[in-house]
Amino acid sequence: MKKKIYQCVTFLSKRIGSWFFVVIAWCIASGYYFIFPKRVLVSADFYRVLFPEKSRFYHLWCSWRQFHSFIYIYLDRWLLQDFDAITCIHEGWEYVEEVLYNKAGGIFLMSHMGNWEVGAYVLNRRRKENPAIKLLLYLGTKRDEQIEQIQKDGLEKSGIKIIAVEQQGGSPFDIIEGINFLRKGGFVSIAGDLLWSDVQRSVKVRFLGHQALLPEAPFALALLSGAPIMVSFAIRSGTAKYRCITFPPTYITASSRNDRQEAIMQAAQGYADILEKMIRRHPDQWYHFEPFIRQIR
Repeated sequence: MKKKIYQCVTFLSKRIGSWFFVVIAWCIASGYYFIFPKRVLVSADFYRVLFPEKSRFYHLWCSWRQFHSFIYIYLDRWLLQDFDAITCIHEGWEYVEEVLYNKAGGIFLMSHMGNWEVGAYVLNRRRKENPAIKLLLYLGTKRDEQIEQIQKDGLEKSGIKIIAVEQQGGSPFDIIEGINFLRKGGFVSIAGDLLWSDVQRSVKVRFLGHQALLPEAPFALALLSGAPIMVSFAIRSGTAKYRCITFPPTYITASSRNDRQEAIMQAAQGYADILEKMIRRHPDQWYHFEPFIRQIR
C-alpha cells in the first residue's frame, strides 16, 4: 500500500467508518496474492512444513488467510495512532517489573509473529504509570519506503527512540548506543527472526524439524550488555483487541570468550522453540514473507 493510497483510505475511513479501510485493504491484499505468485509460493512452502499432513490446496489457503490477516497490521496501526483505540491484556508483565526493579535494562525480542508495533505502543503507554520506562527500537529501513516512514514517524512522536538500520547492515555505533541505553536501565526492542542480508552474522537453529537462520545481533547485545532477553508477542485476539505476552527473562552469560558462541546458540534455540510454539497456535498471524526455513525436505 503506497503512502498516498494509505492517506486517502484513512481520510475516508474517518468519515465513513473503519469497515471502508478493511474492504479496501482486503482488495489490495487479494491483488497482491495474485500478482506476486513467488511470495505466495514462499508462504505456501512454509505452511507445507508447518502442516505436512495437509494438501497443497490447504497450504495455499493458509497463505490466502495470512495475506488477508496482514491487513489488520495497517488497520490497527491507524486505530492506535489516530484514536488510541486498541485494548490489550498483558500476560507476563511481572517479568518486566522485575527487570525494572533491578534497573539493569532489558531486551524485548520481537518477531514477525503478531503485531510487534502494538507491543511497542502498549509498553510505551506504561510510561504514564512508571516514567522510568524508556524504549529504544531497532528498525530496518527499505528503499523507497513510504508506509514504513509513517510508521517510524508515529513511533517517534509517541516518545520511542528509533535506530534505523540499513539493509547492508548496521554500524557498530548502533550496537554501542544500544548497550549504553540498556546500562542506563532502558529497554531495547529488536526483531529476532529476520536477516537483512547474506553477509549479516547469523545463528543456526532447529525449527519445525528443519534449519533456520536467526540474526546473531540480539543475542550478542544481551551477552555484551548483561541485560536479559524477554521474548514478547502481541497477538490479535479480536477486533481492536490484543494479548501482549512476555516470557520470563533469559540472561546470556559466558565464563570465557571461547564459550560465547555456545551461549548465543543456546539462547537463539530457546527463542526459536518459543517462536515455533506461538506459530503453531496462531499460524495466520505469521507475517514473515521472506524465505525463513532452510533445507526444506
